Amino acid sequence: MTDASTTDRAVLVLADGTRYSGRAYGAVGRTLGEVVFATGMTGYQETLTDPSYAGQIVVMTAPHIGNTGVNDTDPESRRIWVAGYVVRDASRVVSNHRAQGSLDVQLVADGIVGIRGIDTRAVTRRLREVGSMKGGVFSGPDAGLDPDEQLALVTAGADMRGLNLSSQVSTVEPYVLQAEGDRIGSVAVLDLGVKTSTLRYLAQRGFEVHVLPQSTTLDELRALAPDALFYSNGPGDPAASDSQVELLQGALRDGLPYFGICFGNQLFGRALGFGTYKLPFGHRGINQPVLDKTTNKVEITSQNHGFAVDAPIDGVLDSPAGFGRVEVSHYSLNDQVVEGLRALDIPAFSVQYHPEAAAGPHDSNHLFDRFREAVVARTNGQAVDFGSDIESSN
Repeated sequence: MTDASTTDRAVLVLADGTRYSGRAYGAVGRTLGEVVFATGMTGYQETLTDPSYAGQIVVMTAPHIGNTGVNDTDPESRRIWVAGYVVRDASRVVSNHRAQGSLDVQLVADGIVGIRGIDTRAVTRRLREVGSMKGGVFSGPDAGLDPDEQLALVTAGADMRGLNLSSQVSTVEPYVLQAEGDRIGSVAVLDLGVKTSTLRYLAQRGFEVHVLPQSTTLDELRALAPDALFYSNGPGDPAASDSQVELLQGALRDGLPYFGICFGNQLFGRALGFGTYKLPFGHRGINQPVLDKTTNKVEITSQNHGFAVDAPIDGVLDSPAGFGRVEVSHYSLNDQVVEGLRALDIPAFSVQYHPEAAAGPHDSNHLFDRFREAVVARTNGQAVDFGSDIESSN
């Protein structure tokens, strides 16, 4: 008879040699990725299905995970994208009227190797001290591998720096979501790992939404003749996405109104001529405070990024790529990281966080209204000012 304690064993191994022993959770086997922590107290299903987490082993700081189960309404994409999952206490009971299944079963179905029963506080403190790093989860027979062999597998894994993951998460074929209510025009969405709720919010504001593969060319975009362009969130290093930057630069020169979020903010920064850099441990969670300089209001935002735009947060700057004046419109109140950009001479802006708030606060929903009103103004031949705040019922 097989010893259950052996088949249930699991270990999280970090690239610096730190090890945490626990129990298998989800699929059994091995997985490698960048180990990061997420601070959201709720919304684990939205986190798991966010394509921005591709290639990452996510440590949940909330101690109790899985109690509300999973359903078919809350996923942000077609599958779970995290490379691995780390929790302290996995709920043994599903207690929610909306639940249609258990998280554990869903992790198994999507082949996600996880670990439970470890001190996630200790892991988080380690990552905050040293920074996000490569790691691996080994469970079942793989948990019994020699520790030196496990560490060698971890250190040989891919580094997030220089990694382009857009092709793994993007749609292969274009598709269209019809506008809800009065149609104000069309928006081309470059899918770099877009979330379902983002597309829904655009459609609800009267946009006919054309979702395009990450490999879309400028000629293909021009043939579509959209009224605006949107770049989504997504995983990977923005410095490894030259083709998407070139596409954006061409669209900006054509005068196409632009709105980018998360990865789309970093690529906008690159298109303007600024650099990007890797943060020590990133911003991941639904409780990140940001100052919107255009309104002088603090918003609590949903974020998931490990890279940031390298630009000063004060003053008006000249775009190194020749797109006129630019200013940092938002910045983090925790560490002064750039959280938004606004072009002053072309109709374009971006934010580093996820304004669709799935899961998370609704403080930033008004940015979709700001985008809508600017596109309507341009269609009517009026001046476009992406800096003007649009009052929202939210």
